[in-house]
Amino acid sequence: MSMKNRTASSDFILLGLLVNSKATGIVFAVILAIFVVAVTANLVMIFLIHMDSHLHTPMYFLLSQLSIMDTLFICTTVPKLLVDMVSIQKTISFVACGIQIFLYLTMIGSEFFLLGLMAYDRYVAVCNPLRYPVLMNRRVCLLLAAGAWFGGSLDGFLLTPITMNVPYCGSRIIDHFFCEIPAVLKLACADTSLYETLMYICCVLMLLIPISIISTSYSLILLTVHRMRSAEGRKKAFTTCSSHLTVVSIFYGAAFYTYVLPKSFHTPEQDKVVSAFYTIVTPMLNPLIYSLRNKDVSGAFKKIFAQCLST
Repeated sequence: MSMKNRTASSDFILLGLLVNSKATGIVFAVILAIFVVAVTANLVMIFLIHMDSHLHTPMYFLLSQLSIMDTLFICTTVPKLLVDMVSIQKTISFVACGIQIFLYLTMIGSEFFLLGLMAYDRYVAVCNPLRYPVLMNRRVCLLLAAGAWFGGSLDGFLLTPITMNVPYCGSRIIDHFFCEIPAVLKLACADTSLYETLMYICCVLMLLIPISIISTSYSLILLTVHRMRSAEGRKKAFTTCSSHLTVVSIFYGAAFYTYVLPKSFHTPEQDKVVSAFYTIVTPMLNPLIYSLRNKDVSGAFKKIFAQCLST
């Protein structure tokens, strides 16, 4: 019994996305629909890229990695959120909270780096099209993808143990719908200002590195496009880059608000809305943006869909 009580006392309680709201049923249905669409769209994207030989290019290989990250990312937070919305007990164990922190840090960090590397891919494709097969060969693509995954997991391995070793006493109620570090640290009974400063520096660096790559790549792309005499060439370059820029703007904007803006600009309600946007909505938008605005992906989908119907 005492062991049971000790285990129970180490659990956290998640207040959830909505507190005492009458619209829980509607919100549950919306989040469930977004989750199903996000997982389905990302899995379809991975399947299309794997099956269609026309999509066996560096850009689509990196895009398949983005879809894998988005699928794992949304599966880290949303299933628990949905369960909590229909259950009375909204507890999460200390270990499960640590696992959730590690997974979301790894996925968000990996996506930071991958989006930066995808900008480099676009730079090579637009500015050095003749050398593109050499500069972005299969070995280079595998190294870039491995680097993105390694960078994200390094972030998870660094910050998760420190967060979970902070002493927590008194209230175990997290005013959030998942174990996000800023929300968890509010329950600490020790001074976490040094750790928060180090985490702030870490997050700024993780944003600055890919943003520098993205800014440099697209500056060079704009110069190259400006020099193009062909209107068709300009249109093709713009189409190639616009989808990536849309995804970058959405993802980095939400991350900048959460991890870079000072606390004085935050309220728990705003934090939950922004977190919901980049953990729930963004994984759904990414495959839709790339598929709806990309003739190769839509063409591959129509071809495989027609083959399925004929079979």
